[in-house]
Amino acid sequence: MYFTDRGIEELTDRRGDEEVTFAWLGEKLTEFVDAYPEHEAAIDRLATWLARSDDAPEDDLGDEG
Repeated sequence: MYFTDRGIEELTDRRGDEEVTFAWLGEKLTEFVDAYPEHEAAIDRLATWLARSDDAPEDDLGDEG
């Protein structure tokens, strides 16, 4: 288990029954980056991975972080 799994588990436990749009998620990710700009690269990679997850292999993200 990764350390980050705790946050993922908390998200699932607290909000797992909610439905959200990608527009809402995009707004929340932007708010996060505004508050924590040092994590911009990771959020950008996550957003890119989510956007391309149906049609691109993971290695297309490169190692830009």
